[in-house]
Amino acid sequence: MSPSVGKRRASRVRTRFETAYSAGREDGTGILINISYSGALLTETSLQPRIGSQVRAYVLLSEPFDVVGKVTRHVKDGFAIEYAAVSPELSRLIDYAAAIVGEASDLLQAR
Repeated sequence: MSPSVGKRRASRVRTRFETAYSAGREDGTGILINISYSGALLTETSLQPRIGSQVRAYVLLSEPFDVVGKVTRHVKDGFAIEYAAVSPELSRLIDYAAAIVGEASDLLQAR
């Protein structure tokens, strides 16, 4: 994994996890394509919540995970979120994702 680039505060782990998410009264689906200790990026989303909206994404792997953050930017077919805090559950998801794709050592060094 390459070191953080530009304004990124944490190294990203590339993933491809199907997610369901909610933003207020709106629900959608998408693909979580990367995740880090500061935020995540969803693409192929069925809707784009407003920037500043709080989003709760649900990722079901070996156990269900909740990812909660605020929308910080839109991309062509999705959006990025930033977390207010990293819960132990979210930390487990990030570590699990890194282990799956073989990037655990790089991610831990960037922590």
